[in-house]
Amino acid sequence: MQGINTEALLSLRADMLRFAYLQLRNRETSEDLVQDSIEAALRHSLSFAGRSTLKTWVFAILRNRIIDHLRQAPRTVTMSSLVDDNDDWQERLETLFNERGAWREASRPVAWPNPEESMRTQQFWIVFEACLDHLPANTSRVFMMREFLGFDSDEICTQLGITTSNCHVILHRARLKLRGCMDSGWGRPEGSTC
Repeated sequence: MQGINTEALLSLRADMLRFAYLQLRNRETSEDLVQDSIEAALRHSLSFAGRSTLKTWVFAILRNRIIDHLRQAPRTVTMSSLVDDNDDWQERLETLFNERGAWREASRPVAWPNPEESMRTQQFWIVFEACLDHLPANTSRVFMMREFLGFDSDEICTQLGITTSNCHVILHRARLKLRGCMDSGWGRPEGSTC
């Protein structure tokens, strides 16, 4: 068994706050959960065996605290928070496909670098985080609940008071927006399309 380096743990605080705020959209609650996670990591430092990175271990603690908080929090959402006032996605979706439903040449998905290698690079996560930050708050929250926190669709719908079809539309839009953003900001070699 090995302990943890307190300075290394505290250096993760800003990333932890950003992750928590993305999910909770409340600075005070984010601060509280990050603080609780850091305290728990320090309290259980001897159980950190080094089988994963410190960041992975601490973020797992934070992730579990966020999940617990979301499950216990009141389940009220205003309708206005579900709609982006400037959302012209219906029109933008129509520009992706021709009248036969095939991809337009200019909007065709591109071949990405090796996904496993890309996921490991810091540059990928910097671009991904920037793209995630540009999503509407509710869209990024639904995406993070599904893809990072592991909630299933029914649980997301219950937590946020939305319908299953609305959840699926939000996830679809999030993936499209993230893909478009990642295509323009991440490893797009000229002329390489899928």
